Amino acid sequence: MATPSTSRAIRNPKTRFNWRVSDVVRRLFVWRHELRAKITGQKYFCNALAGESEYNLTINSDLTVSCNCQDYDGSGHIGDLRKNSFEEIYFGPVAQKFRDDLAKGKIPITTCTRCGDFKRLKRGEQPPKPHLPHRGMLLENTVICNVDCVGCAREGAANIRVKKTMPLEELSQMADLTARLGLERIFYLNLGEPFLSPTICQELPLLRQKNPNAYIRVSTNGILLNTDAKREAALNLSDIQFSVHGISNEMCEKYMMRGNFDKAFDAMKQMVAYRDARKLKMPILEWKYLLFNWNDSPKTIARAIEMAKEAGVDMISFWPTNNPFYGISWRWRLGQFKNVGRESWKGREVILRPDIAAAAK
Repeated sequence: MATPSTSRAIRNPKTRFNWRVSDVVRRLFVWRHELRAKITGQKYFCNALAGESEYNLTINSDLTVSCNCQDYDGSGHIGDLRKNSFEEIYFGPVAQKFRDDLAKGKIPITTCTRCGDFKRLKRGEQPPKPHLPHRGMLLENTVICNVDCVGCAREGAANIRVKKTMPLEELSQMADLTARLGLERIFYLNLGEPFLSPTICQELPLLRQKNPNAYIRVSTNGILLNTDAKREAALNLSDIQFSVHGISNEMCEKYMMRGNFDKAFDAMKQMVAYRDARKLKMPILEWKYLLFNWNDSPKTIARAIEMAKEAGVDMISFWPTNNPFYGISWRWRLGQFKNVGRESWKGREVILRPDIAAAAK
């Protein structure tokens, strides 16, 4: 199935070039997977459309629903909550066509090839019968961001969103939906900066009130988590990941343009102090560090761990990535991180607060 180029709507030349290469790579993967299916009879299924994923399925800021968290061009849209109920969308014709294509060995959208919920069926195995999601989902309160990351084609998604920021009334309806589904985890994040929403101080208490037992995570670049009102609202979260990819402004800005390491690092420290002053253990505060070939030297990693301790965060995690392709951490690929912390689904993580070891898995 042909899909629009992710790079067409991106203005930044560096980001546009990266995504042109990414588009080509994904199309090659589609060709490989479909050829394999023809030769071997290999079939596929989507864990997110089977109801067993805790990530990927996304409610976007304009109430469209995507089957994946990287739906930059809208090819993964399976419906619109302004027109249909969630059940009608999830079991509807678009989602079912995706399932049927995969079960025939076809790739419905190119994003499938880079998605963790794209699964292979064993020979003779039937795809699982879909049921409503219960483990988790992404909820995007805004697609607007204050930084420009090379590995994020957010501009493309922003151009097709009817609403760039979800109004508080609609957010309340989505909080009701997540409660009705009984979601174990809510990822309050996607392609924008959550703390850029003008009503974030009302959103987080509301989301917690309606989902008292859910594990609620936010990912932020940290720069705008900069007032006591926002910190107070953030206490309703279970987990905050600060995406800060380096130990200096110069290092961070190679990936996160318009970012500011000093402000982000100060935001981490201030959030730690605000939480600890209230003698609270939650939210868990994590420094999320994407690994690139310009920020992965042993000296830099050792310094990042020391700075995480200085900031007082509960953990620092190191995430390998293939995006941008020219930034791949070869030290990671060559196995030079085996002595850093412990292995996890993220890559490696260094736990700085022992009592959260189980919760951080």
